Amino acid sequence: MTDSATDPEGRPSRRRLQYGEGREALLNAAVRVVARGGLRKLTYRAVAEEAGVTHGLVVHHFGSRDALIAEALAHTIRTSLNTSALEPGTGKVADFSTGLSEMVTADPGVQAFQYELLLESRRRPELLPQLRALYDQYFEATQRELSRMLPTDADPALTRLVFAALDGLVLHQLVFGEPEVTDRAVEHLRSLLRLLDADGESRP
Repeated sequence: MTDSATDPEGRPSRRRLQYGEGREALLNAAVRVVARGGLRKLTYRAVAEEAGVTHGLVVHHFGSRDALIAEALAHTIRTSLNTSALEPGTGKVADFSTGLSEMVTADPGVQAFQYELLLESRRRPELLPQLRALYDQYFEATQRELSRMLPTDADPALTRLVFAALDGLVLHQLVFGEPEVTDRAVEHLRSLLRLLDADGESRP
């Protein structure tokens, strides 16, 4: 990511990004711009200023605003999947969605960006197919982990219910704070999963 130095007028200073860091730095800058001001504030110039680079570098990396939006969305979902323990792969309820509140606290802009795009898709239906395809990654990860925890494979309705609970907790923490409430709610969700014979406690 770029450094945070500023010029004498308080604007981010521009420097040459190191090889391999340019695209990710610009994606992170795009996420911050949208999280702060909504999708309508996302312009090449705003992203360049946020990242402290030249306007032309954003154009070079993405070519179009739609491509920038699409790649930023994919980037935020990858980040969330990697940091939320949505699919720890252990099949143990105690491991499911550990660190959810910490994920939101550490980088709220990543989550806010996704909610901004969800709302924007109501006004711009052309965003919906890609949003759905990317959110399917969340649903599939949730379903795989639930199927590891439960005696039978999780069906789509249960998967959506569990993910919706987690998604709502993230949204509420973004708005209201209270990470401790998120932690307690996730533990209650784990207790409910245990009632569904999670961890295979009564399996032969």
